[in-house]
Amino acid sequence: MTPQVLVLQHVPWEKPGRIATAFDEIGLGYQILNVVDKKKPDLPSFDEVAGLVIMGGPMGATDYDKHPGLKAEAKLARAAIAVNKPVLGVCLGHQIIATALGAKLHRGEQPEIGFAPIKRVDKHDYFSMWDKQINVLHWHNDVVGLPEGAQLLARSPLTKVQAFRAGSALGLQFHLEVSSALMEEWLDEPSMVKDLKAAGGSKSKLREDFAQYNPLLHPLADQVFTGFAARCNSYARRLVRAAQEGAPKDPVIC
Repeated sequence: MTPQVLVLQHVPWEKPGRIATAFDEIGLGYQILNVVDKKKPDLPSFDEVAGLVIMGGPMGATDYDKHPGLKAEAKLARAAIAVNKPVLGVCLGHQIIATALGAKLHRGEQPEIGFAPIKRVDKHDYFSMWDKQINVLHWHNDVVGLPEGAQLLARSPLTKVQAFRAGSALGLQFHLEVSSALMEEWLDEPSMVKDLKAAGGSKSKLREDFAQYNPLLHPLADQVFTGFAARCNSYARRLVRAAQEGAPKDPVIC
């Protein structure tokens, strides 16, 4: 089987968006699964996974009693990072990776929903085009600490860890993946609109802000996600070579 990227989605509207577009543009296959409520999820063979993407969702990253599949996602993230398999987490996914690596999860001082600035703390090749400060789309209540040994990439006044690198993993608390079409899907989802209004926002204001910031964010998102897709593609080729040469498969480390 040709190695594919595994995309773990938790709710129908939190789609990979621009991340999937980056895979499509280089012809890299991916599989989208929702295993959040499955205690023993049926996941693809680990040695056939070219990369792992963990998307957002309204649940807590360590809410294992209500959503037992989250524990399997955390184990998969640790195993992938242990063998240097590319991993990307967005919002909840960012928190799942961080907590899987030992960071603490807690409720933020207040919800961070809508466009607001983050400050780049450190440069990485994923973020080589970024200015020191940029307005991005936020949509979260929980926050995480920085995993031990991880590189902090961005922060905001309300959230100390907005982006980090930990080995082969990249965590993004904010939402670069949201295209204009996906934004409209979010604004058609009652639970998202409820969160937005509870945080003092409105559909009209969010649409105005998206129109203002999207022209700058789009190329930055493309840079991050095409870079990640390229890493996954390289890893896929490595898996194919290993299979052809009869080399040992990726071990699953829990």
